[in-house]
Amino acid sequence: NEEMVVTISSLGYIKRTKTSEYRQQSRGGKGSKGSKTRDKDFVEHMFVVNNHDYLLLFTEMGRCFWIRGYEIPEGSKTGTGRVMQNLIRMPKEDKVKAYIRIKDLTDEEYINNNYIIFCTRKGVIKKTLVEQFSRIRTNGINAITINEGDMLMEVKLTNGENEIVIANRNGRAIRFPEAKVRSMGRSAAGVRGIKLDDENDFAVGMLSVKEDSEKTIFVVSENGFGKRSEIGEYRTTNRGGKGVKTMSVTEKTGKVAAIKAVSEFDDMMITTKDGIMIRLAVTDVRIMGRAAQGVKCINLGKKSSISDVAVIRRTEEEKRAEEEE
Repeated sequence: NEEMVVTISSLGYIKRTKTSEYRQQSRGGKGSKGSKTRDKDFVEHMFVVNNHDYLLLFTEMGRCFWIRGYEIPEGSKTGTGRVMQNLIRMPKEDKVKAYIRIKDLTDEEYINNNYIIFCTRKGVIKKTLVEQFSRIRTNGINAITINEGDMLMEVKLTNGENEIVIANRNGRAIRFPEAKVRSMGRSAAGVRGIKLDDENDFAVGMLSVKEDSEKTIFVVSENGFGKRSEIGEYRTTNRGGKGVKTMSVTEKTGKVAAIKAVSEFDDMMITTKDGIMIRLAVTDVRIMGRAAQGVKCINLGKKSSISDVAVIRRTEEEKRAEEEE
């Protein structure tokens, strides 16, 4: 039941690859070539699963599909993968936007005491019991009602007692207790999580963290800048506000591309739209104030930008090797 890196491209090609194929590099490097995706295609999602995990895939239009880790075709880092519609019955016009992994969908205690939190591009948030997603159907099910002009942006697993952080592309983030969002059914649309600046602004990421978590918040910009800040720097407020500054957005940094919760033994896997990937240790980026613009994490080509950021938990073997150095 080993850990594998799963990649999904913007045109819907999916594959899994051994984590060892992605070696760690130093900050500010050029990275290495990733998937040989087709012209105008790039890796849009990258995450780590165990082969026996249940993977719940959520689409832009708000539908949910299931697949086991071992059902995803295995390929090399530079391989293309298989088109998603060959594995799940997803309409051609829809695409996977978010995902969660669950070890066991038959564990009654777990599925009745944990939730899936949804966030849309327009900052709408919704919470639903995992139990409502435990009966697998090959045609998929409706997970959330998406309002016209909106789309699903992110989903997270949570225990009902966490803190939620939502960031927008203009460099602001809001933090509020999950308890401020009541549990709703699958057909509900949800409530406002963050107030966006204008019609060009949208939510780019959501976190679910424990109130006393020792994790830090890692923000990455479109032009490859990154920074870490303490969670305590984000004061707790009510949902629906504009939040506080999470990164100083300038022409040099570009807009915010992603926000992640990370621990000291994590690595970041950053993917660009021209197929370059870099894996770097979280600790390569020092902790800074909330409003800092960050440091260069990856050197981008002139017309390139960040397409996805994934957190990879270092294996016990990798941790030991680092401690011995």
